[in-house]
Amino acid sequence: MADTPKPLHLGQTSALPASPVEAVLDYVPNPRAESLYLVRFAAPEFTSLCPVTGQPDFAHLVIDYAPADTIVESKSLKLFLGAFRNHAGFHEDVTVGIGQRLVDEMKPRWLRIGGYWYPRGGIPIDVFWQSGAAPEGLWVPDQGVTGYRGRG
Repeated sequence: MADTPKPLHLGQTSALPASPVEAVLDYVPNPRAESLYLVRFAAPEFTSLCPVTGQPDFAHLVIDYAPADTIVESKSLKLFLGAFRNHAGFHEDVTVGIGQRLVDEMKPRWLRIGGYWYPRGGIPIDVFWQSGAAPEGLWVPDQGVTGYRGRG
């Protein structure tokens, strides 16, 4: 893709964005655009803030996508996800919002996100979103995150 801008973060010193809205996600040309394959990002130490109490919320995020013309540059994704550490949002809004932003900007063939949130008030919340049905022939493995079982 000739009109793909040079990545802002790759090979550069980059500060953590003040908010997810201010975060810039970089996309680079997919070197295997003719191939159907799956990319997985796991963020087992994701944090955001409860919009009611301001207390930290913790999640294990798993993002799976089948690229089309571009792939997301991983450093920019790490900075984007890190920007949520001071962002207040309900689990559902945060999880679905991350998936929708990636789909809106990157335009992959398919994307799903699993947000496995750790308990607050004794209830773990798991949030799942996908852009549609997985393309035929795409190998989509289980996300590998077991339901919360406490110490038992």
